[in-house]
Amino acid sequence: MGTGRVGVKDWAIAVCVAATLLVTGLSGQDSATNLFGCALLAAGGLALAARRRAPVPVLAITGLCAVGYQGAGFDVPAVAYLFAVYAAVRAGHRTITVAASVIMLALLPLAALASGLHDTGEAFAQARGALELAWLIAAGAAGEALRQAERRADEAERTREETARRRADEERLHIAREQHDSLTHQISIIKVQAEVAVHVARRRGEHVPEALLAIQEAGREATRELRATLEALRDDGTTPPGGLDHVADLVERARTTGLDATLTIEGQRHDVPAAVDRTVYRIVQESLTNIARHAAAATASVRIDYRPDALAVRVDDDGKATPDTAPVPGVGLLGMRERVTALGGRLRAEPRREGGFTVQAELPVDRTS
Repeated sequence: MGTGRVGVKDWAIAVCVAATLLVTGLSGQDSATNLFGCALLAAGGLALAARRRAPVPVLAITGLCAVGYQGAGFDVPAVAYLFAVYAAVRAGHRTITVAASVIMLALLPLAALASGLHDTGEAFAQARGALELAWLIAAGAAGEALRQAERRADEAERTREETARRRADEERLHIAREQHDSLTHQISIIKVQAEVAVHVARRRGEHVPEALLAIQEAGREATRELRATLEALRDDGTTPPGGLDHVADLVERARTTGLDATLTIEGQRHDVPAAVDRTVYRIVQESLTNIARHAAAATASVRIDYRPDALAVRVDDDGKATPDTAPVPGVGLLGMRERVTALGGRLRAEPRREGGFTVQAELPVDRTS
């Protein structure tokens, strides 16, 4: 299983091993005319360039090359195969590596005997076999040790991330509880007292002061904002976020407030990234909320346009905004702009020449990924 492209370091190691094998092999030969053996020496070393990308095939190639150049008369240790054993065990292929190594330990002496390299006795062959076995065990042990170290490092990193996430969740819930305990009660008292005062004054036929009406409206607004903040703080990520499929619900909800809201979808609908999906929903949600609260509009239109390489959304209203009385951007508008900019898109939010306000966003969509 591949782990990336073959890098310069991989090639450097492979070339060095190939050169070492060739120099060692040729220094022990009476002549350099054995081209087949030389080719196997070079191939065994150069194959190591792909040891991280394809450890099992490299294990097989280096093993066959080692048997081949032993059979061709080159008395050279299977250095490339040891590198391949290390890489294969590190990648987690322990069973295959053990099986291949058993076969190698059986074939190497046979190849050496067939070529006439070692005919000096059984004792020498046994000593050589023991040495080869020791080197194979050492290479495999090194690969396994590094694999275990990497696994422990990955587990430690995951544990740190989970601990940080859990602490963040606990802190968020703590803030939500504190907000609820300290603010909700006080705001509720202000809101109730203001509403009672307005109600009593109207029953008596008295004039209701504008300041009292402002306090009543501010209490309602603060209650809504606080509820939204607490919901966001309590959100643990398990609730599916709103997306394009829920935009129609936003428009329908806006109609229940008396706003003549319409939704138009143009273009051929296609899948979009989740971040774009959520951002469009938030733009429509924030725009309709601002219209209901501040625009004093009678109509609003939401238009979503599916383009080949982008998704465009536009929300217009016929409210009181004019080019001469442009509203000061609030937190909602700034949040929209941050979301769109983070996705590489563009946002326009400004009064219309004919009156009212428009919010237009264009979000790029990479459909090739």
